[in-house]
Amino acid sequence: MVRDMSPATVPQVIFDRPEINRILTVYGRMVACGEWRDYALDFLDEVAVFSVFRHASEMPLCRIEKRPKLRAKQGQYSVIAAGGVILKRGQDLAQVLKVFDKKLLKSLTKE
Repeated sequence: MVRDMSPATVPQVIFDRPEINRILTVYGRMVACGEWRDYALDFLDEVAVFSVFRHASEMPLCRIEKRPKLRAKQGQYSVIAAGGVILKRGQDLAQVLKVFDKKLLKSLTKE
């Protein structure tokens, strides 16, 4: 008898379609004003990460993370700056992403 040797499915945390659409909307606006240039997605066991770069060879400017285990505590969504400082955290992704509104407004007014 031959056993099925397929690897066990490992659950991953992912951004669903509405979440990724909301993030990409902010990303597109920041690209249009010249602040951001590239991004990367990482889907791990406990966290999904959307990293933002000015140049692909640099460290990320910031990360947007989804950690479902923190849903009942501080909130599953967070925006983390390059130095590791949490800029905003919460349950509602739209509210968390509003942290970029100030930066977007500042970029538009300096032109």
